[in-house]
Amino acid sequence: MSIQPVILTVSSNLRNLELLKQFLGREGYEVITASFLEEFDRAISQSNQIKLGLIDVAGFDRRIWEWCKQLRNQQISFLIISPHQNTLIQRQSLACGAINILVKPLVMKQLSALIKSFIED
Repeated sequence: MSIQPVILTVSSNLRNLELLKQFLGREGYEVITASFLEEFDRAISQSNQIKLGLIDVAGFDRRIWEWCKQLRNQQISFLIISPHQNTLIQRQSLACGAINILVKPLVMKQLSALIKSFIED
């Protein structure tokens, strides 16, 4: 039996979080979800098995970037999901160590291919 790669998904929008969890589960991934910063903190402090993070920054305050830096410090690759094209979000994402920035709405086929390319490296 093979072990499923673990993906951490973070979003303040519970519906989006559930949709991502369902999609990633169908793709064969184990999913850890966080809808507020304390859950995000708990998830990254308790799991050394996370292969990738998907972080939707919409709805969070500036502290979200500190948690993103924690992912980088733990050498966990992560993608930022942004509600719109924004130079400030792009700059901050890259400064915190994001490997890519995705702009909503997400194209699931592209998201799947992108995740596979990072996890299977």
